[in-house]
Amino acid sequence: MIQIFLKTFAVIFLAELGDKTQLAMMTGASATDGKGHWAVFAGAAFALVVSSALAVFVGAKLGKLIPPRAIQAAAGCVFVVFGLIYLKGAIFPPAAP
Repeated sequence: MIQIFLKTFAVIFLAELGDKTQLAMMTGASATDGKGHWAVFAGAAFALVVSSALAVFVGAKLGKLIPPRAIQAAAGCVFVVFGLIYLKGAIFPPAAP
């Protein structure tokens, strides 16, 4: 059980380092003039807990209906599609109106 916890912690911690959520929290904390940084932290922590709980709940239900390998393959495809969308936007930026 502790190995599952540590593996999950490490994967999520490394995946979240430097992502747009972390950058948004830095921006939010800097806008509070030092008075609301704990509220920004609490809001971000609660949002991560709720979104993680939802993902675990849905994953547990899907795991009973669909083989885990199929879920992993679908998640991989979604990541590739999003990557291609972001890459397309970086290479061919939309024209300014």
